[in-house]
Amino acid sequence: RTIALQTDEPCSGCKGTGQIQGLPCSVCRGAGVVSSVKHLEVKIPPGVKDGSRVRIAGKGEPGYAGGASGDLYLVISVKPHRLFERRGDDLYVEVPVPLTVAVLGGEVMVPSLKGKLALKIPPETQNGRIFRLANQGMPHLGDSSHGDLLAKVSVTLPTKLSEEERKLFEQLSRLRPSS
Repeated sequence: RTIALQTDEPCSGCKGTGQIQGLPCSVCRGAGVVSSVKHLEVKIPPGVKDGSRVRIAGKGEPGYAGGASGDLYLVISVKPHRLFERRGDDLYVEVPVPLTVAVLGGEVMVPSLKGKLALKIPPETQNGRIFRLANQGMPHLGDSSHGDLLAKVSVTLPTKLSEEERKLFEQLSRLRPSS
């Protein structure tokens, strides 16, 4: 990521002392520093969580009287995703499953961080069932393993039924009366 950072840098006129020949520096008005905006290219490690701190060595405030700069610490704020909900290193996603696939079984495509994945839906899958796709979640900070992707079935009911479809549902209703 590129970040804009307002910093105080040692004044080039007085070399950070605030004075030139015993008089206040006219560039920094005796402060020894001048404000500037720096653009830094920062590498955010994979798997970083909301609220984590990332240290950037030597990019903090300058030291006194021209001393070495300190470290800069960034507090990470992870934006929510439109499809995925993150819980630790696991990701949760809701997957629409047509009624016929939920009843008879079949295959649906599940979005993941690496693209779409095929998920086999067994016959008679209930609404709300969760399937675990191992190692398809967020990377663990500091190693190569990943959390899991948990796909929650959301059965979608058909709309705009044809006359034939309506009759089949009525027939099913007679075969399986509600209790």
